[in-house]
Amino acid sequence: MALTPEDVVNKRFQSTKFREGYDQDEVDDFLDEVVVELRRLTQENEDLKSRLSGGETAAPVAAAPAQVAEPVNTPEPVAEPVAAVVPAPVAVAPVTEVDETAGTTNLLQLARRLHEEHVKEGAEKRDALIAEGHATAARVIAESEAKQRAQINVLDQERSVLENKIEGLRNFEREYREKLKSYIEGQLRDLDSTPVGAGAGKDSGNSPKASFQGFGA
Repeated sequence: MALTPEDVVNKRFQSTKFREGYDQDEVDDFLDEVVVELRRLTQENEDLKSRLSGGETAAPVAAAPAQVAEPVNTPEPVAEPVAAVVPAPVAVAPVTEVDETAGTTNLLQLARRLHEEHVKEGAEKRDALIAEGHATAARVIAESEAKQRAQINVLDQERSVLENKIEGLRNFEREYREKLKSYIEGQLRDLDSTPVGAGAGKDSGNSPKASFQGFGA
């Protein structure tokens, strides 16, 4: 089926999914150029057909003088050029159809080439965006891992400090218990070695009292 300007004007493209489509303005501009070219070719074809129809109509009129000239036996030399002129328009019509077909083919090839270029450009942009996304994801993951390691190191240091403090408190508790035990045992020994009532009333106000803080010192 021949392509007409109305076919190009009424053509509708399907929307693309999961990838970038064409620039609508560029497609519209290109279709406008196609419509103008097709209309020009159609007008030329109509003009040539009109000329061809005019040539076929003039052929019988030109043949009439030739028949009248036969009884006179004076054939005019103009008859032969007229006969040669008649097939000339007939030969023009196929050439016009070939030109129209060639023009349409060239336009289709141009449209196909533009389509392939746009598809290639879209694929390159898609690949670039995917590569950029992978690079960004890798960078974010690396930064997150580095921050995590830094935080773990800080926590390890804080844990070490707390463990040292706990160990110091345990040592202090152990030493305190030992000193307290020694103090209590010393007090018990003093009580056991002192007779009941001995030295009662003598220097009771001047005798020093045992101090727990000094553990009897």
